[in-house]
Amino acid sequence: MRIAVGSDHAGFPLKASVIEAVKRAGHDPLDLGTYNTNRVDYVDYAEKVGLAVVNGEVERGILLCGSGVGACIAANKIPGIYACICHDPYSAHQGVEHDGMNVLCLGGKVIGEEIVFELVPLFLNAKFIGNEVGKERYLRRLQKIKILEEKSQQEK
Repeated sequence: MRIAVGSDHAGFPLKASVIEAVKRAGHDPLDLGTYNTNRVDYVDYAEKVGLAVVNGEVERGILLCGSGVGACIAANKIPGIYACICHDPYSAHQGVEHDGMNVLCLGGKVIGEEIVFELVPLFLNAKFIGNEVGKERYLRRLQKIKILEEKSQQEK
């Protein structure tokens, strides 16, 4: 898969490890910036990564900011983006399997390199299971989320 990676200045120090983890997992990273520790707004990089996902340029995205929170909030404003902060192994794969997560958000000031090399492959190797027999409840729930998203867009 092709994976968009973006960060603000606070996430930048961990971004190289994320890109390396994407490569080690057998995927192709697309680095959408930032490229140094000069102050920037996480919103801009959440938009770049989110649009790359919804426009089909990449299959998934990974965002970094200081805590992961701001990038997550901003990314989830883009219809079709299902971003989550995952700083533990279970959530990193379960978010994809059960909830259709397509953007992983990480806090550059919260986690370190070791956990990146654990979380990134779990996120990238996970598959949504809602189409499997006996697992239809996950598809039903994801469809309900999409309906909420559509209602929100119609109200604007």
